[in-house]
Amino acid sequence: MIRNIMVPVRGDGKGDNVLAHAAVIAKRFDAHIEVTHCRARPEDLLTYTMAIPAFLKEQLIESAGKLAESEEAGLIEELKGLAKNLGLVFSEDPTTKGGTVHWTEEQGKQPDVIKHHGRLADLICVPQPDRAQNVGVNTLKSALFLTGRPVMMCPKADKVSENLGDHVAIAWNGSLEASRAVRMTTDILQEASKVTILSAGSGEPHGATADDLKAYLASRSISADINKFNVRDNAGASILSKCGEIGADLLIMGAYGDSHEREVMFGGNTQTVVDTAKMPVILVH
Repeated sequence: MIRNIMVPVRGDGKGDNVLAHAAVIAKRFDAHIEVTHCRARPEDLLTYTMAIPAFLKEQLIESAGKLAESEEAGLIEELKGLAKNLGLVFSEDPTTKGGTVHWTEEQGKQPDVIKHHGRLADLICVPQPDRAQNVGVNTLKSALFLTGRPVMMCPKADKVSENLGDHVAIAWNGSLEASRAVRMTTDILQEASKVTILSAGSGEPHGATADDLKAYLASRSISADINKFNVRDNAGASILSKCGEIGADLLIMGAYGDSHEREVMFGGNTQTVVDTAKMPVILVH
């Protein structure tokens, strides 16, 4: 059961959109959202390309610390306002019924903070990265590769539908990553009104077929349809196109069967989805 949702934020203006996506899931599952702010250590903000006198270094660190405290206070007030508008209760007690949210502050580097708080989360919600601006790339990568948990990538949306997760599509190729994605999102699949298995028919050799997956889901009282399609140029692009055709509002898929670096460099299926998706995608590595 989804009970704990992590939302890492950095004051980059993307947190409100991610929280709106997380709120829909939290209210559906009576889950608790932990908004985790990664606060950089003042000394990490200093450049070491030139020598800095000790007294000036101390002044810069003190000034950076005060600025960080001011930013944190502003973010907390913003969070409280957003939580109220989204129908969330601001509470530090995760056992409270209904969608709840609270703020956690931790100093350090983003990958370390995500690793610490993410490994015991049932779901981690992050913004869709903008590779051109180099924003959000490390957040997604850290969540996927350092926690072992399902990660929901949230593209920018004017309004997040309260019905998010009603029609779930599963990108299935029989791979280890795809099977882990299904197993780790069973709660979401059980709550969906409709589940569609998308299969290109050329999955991993000796891997489970779409029919095998349908039978597996049926044993857990999840009814699913199979939609087979032909891949044109890139499987990731074909999957997103098919999601649009069938009206799915959430995609579940295994992520980075090839290495992250190789997919980024050569444009793999996962990277295509990460770069171009207009719908929320739950990724599992």
